[in-house]
Amino acid sequence: MKANAVLNSRSERFRPAHRVNESLTAGLEKRALQWMAVRAPLWLQPDQLTLLGLFSQIGAGLSYAAARTNRYALLLVCLCLVLNWFGDSMDGTLARERRQERPRYGFYVDHMVDVFGSVALMSGLASSGFLHWQTAAAMLVAFLLLSSESYLATYTLGCFELSQGFFGPTEIRLLLIVGNLALLRSPWSNIFGRQFLLFDVGGAIAAVGMLAMAIVVTMRHTATLYRQEPSR
Repeated sequence: MKANAVLNSRSERFRPAHRVNESLTAGLEKRALQWMAVRAPLWLQPDQLTLLGLFSQIGAGLSYAAARTNRYALLLVCLCLVLNWFGDSMDGTLARERRQERPRYGFYVDHMVDVFGSVALMSGLASSGFLHWQTAAAMLVAFLLLSSESYLATYTLGCFELSQGFFGPTEIRLLLIVGNLALLRSPWSNIFGRQFLLFDVGGAIAAVGMLAMAIVVTMRHTATLYRQEPSR
């Protein structure tokens, strides 16, 4: 009973964090999602879209693994990424459009789905043969570090940054789709006369970039919190 009372008290005090999305596609994406949310059939529910986002990301990982023996499975990866975008982006928009928001539940479930989905996606990439597993592991670690910083900043600063600079989840999906289409032509890239796996090059850049962003944003948010709560 006491635990329920504490949870109910927290629910009454809870205020959703301010959402910030400054990615390249943010404006167009918001208009498209709102257009679809208004016209969505009544039987379609936000939780169904959340599950679609999860299973399509798992499907993308399985398709990457299948591409090891059949490169055309990369086209299925592209389809899964589009479905993942629709499910992951549309669930919250639909809930807000229908006044069905569950801020704590939605935030928690959506981001745990992102974590499990990212593990599935990177595991599939590591099994694909298009990059070394060490590169996939580095990307996953960097993503989880950046995600952890974002979630902690949401709690402590009340501001949820969906993008870092001009890049957000949608831009990452678009880059993966472009990369998949490039893999259909050749999995190799030539740099200074040497051959490297294309996704090793892109993955290394992504891992370093995410790690650098995590460090810079951590320093910025630490300075903000220090100014708000100076030592005495």
